[in-house]
Amino acid sequence: MLSEPRSGRLTAWGNALLAGLVSPDDAVLAIVGEDAVHRVEGLPGESGQVGLTLGLGRLRTLGVTGLRVALPAPGHPLGLSGPPEFNARALDAEEAVVCHDAAFGLVPEVSEAGPEGDVHVEVVWHCLPVRETPPADVPSLGEAERELAEALREATELLSRLDVAGSGPVAEAAIDAYRARVDGAARSASLAPGYPPRAVLVLELAQRVGLLVSLAYENGQGGAVSASEMAARAEVLRPVERTARRAQVAAYNSVVEGRERGVR
Repeated sequence: MLSEPRSGRLTAWGNALLAGLVSPDDAVLAIVGEDAVHRVEGLPGESGQVGLTLGLGRLRTLGVTGLRVALPAPGHPLGLSGPPEFNARALDAEEAVVCHDAAFGLVPEVSEAGPEGDVHVEVVWHCLPVRETPPADVPSLGEAERELAEALREATELLSRLDVAGSGPVAEAAIDAYRARVDGAARSASLAPGYPPRAVLVLELAQRVGLLVSLAYENGQGGAVSASEMAARAEVLRPVERTARRAQVAAYNSVVEGRERGVR
């Protein structure tokens, strides 16, 4: 939950490329990451799939001046603006990129092949039409930061109250794993050139809250020993996870949102 999404990398480094802050090669290298290859399909003027470098260049010629990320979940179309066909594809993928100043969106399709430890990952970004309306439920960086501070306190209290990790060696192993994952999240949260330091801070905190929620979901029954208590745990954790997703979107989208508000 809330590890670095591919749509986040495409948004961050695509914005840096569109602003002239990085070269196409550096942007594509950062976007692809540990995957084998990324391609784009459905671009106007192209009959089939094209490489990511050509795809980003084509989007620029089509009028795209910035990128936003969307991280929707059932009942929460976070960052989406329609139409229903695009929203459905994005919800199925749990992520998407929405272009600014041009009515296009990109939804990743991920395929994997190979044995464990040597998995070959390919990504096809499907270019689809979108509505040019404000995205749903995206807070400002300031709002996200305030919400996250409260969510982090709530998540920490919930882990203790629900006795998520149990006790003894199981608890110690869970805590060690959580600390390692937090360190990894902080390293992955280094946004591309052009992003304000506050956006990096918000993204790091969003991933930390998300990892706390993941720990609560993943480590056994904890103190929730009945079906009703398990349902109660999910009910309390859901808004915390929602806050973390909203903040992550706010961080990735801060360049475009700041430009619209005239913030440099």
